[in-house]
Amino acid sequence: MDTVLGPSSPVIDVRGLRMRYGAAEVLDGVEFTAGRGEVVVLLGPNGAGKTTTIEILEGFRTRSAGEVSVLGVDPARGDERWRARLGVVLQSWRDHGRWRVRELLADLGRYYAPYSTPSRRRPLDPDELMATVGLGEHAHRRIASLSGGERRRLDVAIGIVGRPEVLFLDEPTVGFDPEARRDFHDVVHRLSDLEDTTILLTTHDLNEAEKLADRILILAGGRIIASGSADQLSRRVRGRAQVRWSRDGEHYVHATDDATGFVRALFAQYGEAIGDLEVRRAGLEETYMAMVRRHEPGVSAEEPVR
Repeated sequence: MDTVLGPSSPVIDVRGLRMRYGAAEVLDGVEFTAGRGEVVVLLGPNGAGKTTTIEILEGFRTRSAGEVSVLGVDPARGDERWRARLGVVLQSWRDHGRWRVRELLADLGRYYAPYSTPSRRRPLDPDELMATVGLGEHAHRRIASLSGGERRRLDVAIGIVGRPEVLFLDEPTVGFDPEARRDFHDVVHRLSDLEDTTILLTTHDLNEAEKLADRILILAGGRIIASGSADQLSRRVRGRAQVRWSRDGEHYVHATDDATGFVRALFAQYGEAIGDLEVRRAGLEETYMAMVRRHEPGVSAEEPVR
């Protein structure tokens, strides 16, 4: 029987998670939660342990220590019924080259049918699913003939064919062109808003994180060093703001630590002559790099963005 969570119970609950590889401690007390229908984006430099964290939550890797719960179940003890409630999109492609697109999705969907419930009918119709991920016109093509972006769309389709309650996405948009990326973002919003799916994804694309996330987690030095929306995280990093304005047809820019005080003084001096006023604070990229540098001193400023 499915574990029933209370309305306020976290769908994902991680406490004191540790992972060691030999003498190396990759995860050193990771803690976070995710609620129903929440989109949580996990950011961090290469080697920070993002994929390891997701693999532990999926039940694919055994943790060294700590408490982990997904849908009220320890992933290390999750059975087939529990696994049918999850969706997984891995970094690497699956080897399904000989199959045709619709044929594969229909076949995989049969696995989920026994786990259908009145509140969550499984699986998704393959034609509806192909339309959702933009593969409708490729239904009868062999998978080996698909382009890299089309293969990645298929990976997403495989991950959601069972109408998951929790969806794990590890670098899901690698290889996507701008149109495919936009379509994928629509799918994520639809799943979280309409299906109440909890989504945990990793990405190196900070613009993507800002567009998708209800909450961003930054993993560095083996721990979650920050948690919040992009705006909340930016407010934690002290930095000079840029104030831009125009007056009498001229445009001006001024950097200040006290944007509110400067703007107040500006209006006191020039009043209604001020136009096109804009205050720019630290963006997510600047915030991310500032936070990571405190815990990962060897990280390059160019590393996390693709």
